[in-house]
Amino acid sequence: MNDRQDPYAQQQVYGYDAYGQPVYRPDAPERAYDQYGQPLPQQQYGQTHGQSYGYDGYGQQQYQQQPQQYDPYAQQQHAAQAQPQAPAQAPLHTSVQAPAQASVQQEWIPRQADAPPAEPAAAAPAEAQIPEPRPAPDYRTEQFSFIEEPDEDSEDVIDWLKFSESRTERRDERKRKGRNRVVALAVVLVLAVGGGAGWFLLSGDEEKKAPSAAGGAQKRDVIVVHLRQTRGGDSATVLLVDNATTKKATAVLVPNALAVAKDGGSATTLGKSVQEAGTGGTRDALNTLLGSDIKGSWRLDTPYLENLVELVGGITVDTDTAVPGAKPGDGPLVVQGKGRSLGGRTAVAYATYRGPGEDQGKPLARFGQVMQAVLRKMSSDARAATTTVESLAQIPDPSLSVQQLGASLAHLAEKAKEGSYATTALPVQADGTLGERAADTVVKDVLGGTVKNADKNAPPRIGVKNATGGAAAAGSAQVTLVNGGYTYVDGGTVGTAEAASSVIYPDEARAAEAREVAKTLGLPERSVKQGKGMGNADVTVVLGKDFKG
Repeated sequence: MNDRQDPYAQQQVYGYDAYGQPVYRPDAPERAYDQYGQPLPQQQYGQTHGQSYGYDGYGQQQYQQQPQQYDPYAQQQHAAQAQPQAPAQAPLHTSVQAPAQASVQQEWIPRQADAPPAEPAAAAPAEAQIPEPRPAPDYRTEQFSFIEEPDEDSEDVIDWLKFSESRTERRDERKRKGRNRVVALAVVLVLAVGGGAGWFLLSGDEEKKAPSAAGGAQKRDVIVVHLRQTRGGDSATVLLVDNATTKKATAVLVPNALAVAKDGGSATTLGKSVQEAGTGGTRDALNTLLGSDIKGSWRLDTPYLENLVELVGGITVDTDTAVPGAKPGDGPLVVQGKGRSLGGRTAVAYATYRGPGEDQGKPLARFGQVMQAVLRKMSSDARAATTTVESLAQIPDPSLSVQQLGASLAHLAEKAKEGSYATTALPVQADGTLGERAADTVVKDVLGGTVKNADKNAPPRIGVKNATGGAAAAGSAQVTLVNGGYTYVDGGTVGTAEAASSVIYPDEARAAEAREVAKTLGLPERSVKQGKGMGNADVTVVLGKDFKG
């Protein structure tokens, strides 16, 4: 029996399938596929791939294999044939050889789908030894392709070179800027050292220059405060001056007899201006007279002063007189003495009290005492002081808002607590004008202004009192005097009417002016006489029923 009929003989490789696996038996059903990838029957396989040459030991037909074509994987054939095979045992039966069939040559199409590992088609007898598994294909390095490394001309390398170059430039730029900063810092230090040395050299003269600065340009904050009584209409005026240059505060008491100008060029007293012109007109008149810069006005009526004293928790004042009770037989509202505690009601009573025979300067001075005591109790914090002012629920003057008033009072309160607060009166002459002493000591030094009415060539001020019993006479006299070049000063109305008019001059220096005034008003010369007239007027006219206007 030859090897082709012996099923146990060494297997012979007939070729390789589409996956590079060796084919040992061409008639193995699992190794035969048609052009659609389906396995072929044994008979069809033999007919398409070769002539039958007999039957094997298991009764299967054997065909003649067609000449093998070149397979790129055929280099592995010798290694597969060299594998040792186990010795086969003799078959139990002799196979019957079938007649040969005609073979039809047809091209064999390999299977396209995945196939299971190749195995022998015929099962070996139970006693047969299972062949050893085939080793994995031996792959070599030449079977793989490798990606070549990019050269220096590739875009990635160029980009990397650009990045490295720009990073180097940025690093150099940072170093350059750092050197510039060091140089600038050195220059600043040199200038600072030089400036500090100059400051130390100049600071030694600061105390010497301070006194001269007091008489020069200084920064002042001036507020005019009007205390108005709801009963009677009397008023008291105080100028609160906060000097930021000298760091001192001053309360300037301004008498109501001070002569100020009003609209139309005529003159009037400060007391009448507060009642008639109001806070705005009075502030303008004071600025014109004193040559100062008053920041704003604060109208403090007596009910608001009472509330203010209560808001700060009461005040302590050295009273110079006792204030009697409201009704006969009542005890005094205020007791004379030092360190008297006053509440809102008693503080108002003391600030407005004018005793028998006292001039208007006494209640003005008492109001100044009350204001200083209030500032000592008020907070020096601007917010807290503003809150106190807001609690009064006043309607603020357009020239001074609540916030501005609160900030000013806080500064004044700080100086009052430190003892840098003083009170002084503005000296007014008998005719209501300001003399040289007032101009030098108060207006110039404290207010930083210049008195405007000190000009000797100024037109004479003519004070007019209406004693005609009618209101029209005063208006007619005002027009006549102003047209004649005089300054009109309103003297009010006399309670008792007089039959004859009079023109009064204080001294012989004004006698000629008095006679000219009489002629201007159409009064007879006999009406001119010497006497005590209005304090704020050069010549005083009392209009009687004989004035025809």
